[in-house]
Amino acid sequence: MTSLTDAAARRLNCRNVALDWLACGLDPAASILFRQSDVPEVCELSWILGTLTPMGLLERAHSYKDKTARGLSPNFGLFAYPVLMAADILLYDTDLVPVGRDQKQHVEMTRDIALKFNAAYGDSLVIPQPEIRDTTAVVPGLDGQKMSKSYGNTLEIFADEKTARKKIMSIVMDSRSPAEPKPDAAQNLAIRLLRLLAPRQVADETENRLREGGLGYGDLKKTLFAHYWEHFAPYREKRAELAADPATVDTILADGAARARQTAAKVLDRVRKACGLGK
Repeated sequence: MTSLTDAAARRLNCRNVALDWLACGLDPAASILFRQSDVPEVCELSWILGTLTPMGLLERAHSYKDKTARGLSPNFGLFAYPVLMAADILLYDTDLVPVGRDQKQHVEMTRDIALKFNAAYGDSLVIPQPEIRDTTAVVPGLDGQKMSKSYGNTLEIFADEKTARKKIMSIVMDSRSPAEPKPDAAQNLAIRLLRLLAPRQVADETENRLREGGLGYGDLKKTLFAHYWEHFAPYREKRAELAADPATVDTILADGAARARQTAAKVLDRVRKACGLGK
């Protein structure tokens, strides 16, 4: 809501995110999937936490500084977003938060905010720990930076064939001819993406051909597209099935919200009592 004001697009985005997670294998019986907006407790906790959050802490947020440096018009929602993220985490007595290294700061900020609340009002909030797995792959975007919607450099899992092919074939390469050896092949963006999508042997062979010379960038990108399209084929099929049955998705989200609120209500009640709100 910090950058989008089209209500219909927001509803569609919410539905698409749910479809994507379910198509990729998230089990709603094992995990609680819900719309944040269906849990109003998060807004109240966010405000309460905000009354203790130092401005300097928010000003140091990497994400905020990065987005404003890229020209995003800053607003209160963007500036205070780490507090909302803290509420999202703390509202469920979270012990561990699995994140990439680029998100570690947000968990550290959550810890700082929770510690300030506990120092002011007594131990009411669980202090979470970040769980960073070094084996998790970093997915590069089509411009070589971290893949992010904010940067407009994504290759969508569920893009249509024409769009995906065009994006992959438009990846910018240098001017070396197919015959020229490319000793820096391991750093090639298409190779880095291929390693996330193709069997290791295929990726190794392709990289070796590129390094030794004889493989053109056009053929390299065609290979990348073929493995991208094949890799996500079963997920596209599952997503199409789910999209054809919207009532089931609605039920999953409603059930998830009800389950989430059971925990959220208990935590918020504990917080309210600690800081003297209500009776």
